[in-house]
Amino acid sequence: MEHSEGFLRLVAAAKRRIRETTPEEVHRRQQAGERFHLIDVREDHEWQAGHARGAVHLGKGLIERDIERTIPDRDAPIVLYCGGGYRSALAARALGQMGYTNVLSMDGGWRRWTELGYPIEQG
Repeated sequence: MEHSEGFLRLVAAAKRRIRETTPEEVHRRQQAGERFHLIDVREDHEWQAGHARGAVHLGKGLIERDIERTIPDRDAPIVLYCGGGYRSALAARALGQMGYTNVLSMDGGWRRWTELGYPIEQG
């Protein structure tokens, strides 16, 4: 996907203020039985087409509105992902501004997750 210059600048600024992880690390943590919230911030149609096993859907357009009801513990471990890691970086920055202290953005996102053949769910 082609991204605009302004969007890329916004993402770059967000990435300087957040922490990131990789699909490999997220999968390793799942395999180890670690407890964390895996949140898919993609659009509804993307989620319905398939998502990482165990993920919960809170689209980028709604996460700021719904996160406190969904995950009231601001210190809970949260991993956000989108298609490639841009929208999740923006969402991670927003959650940090809301006081969430343990948020990671999964760089590479859904594309890398599926390239690696990690478990997915439909619908």
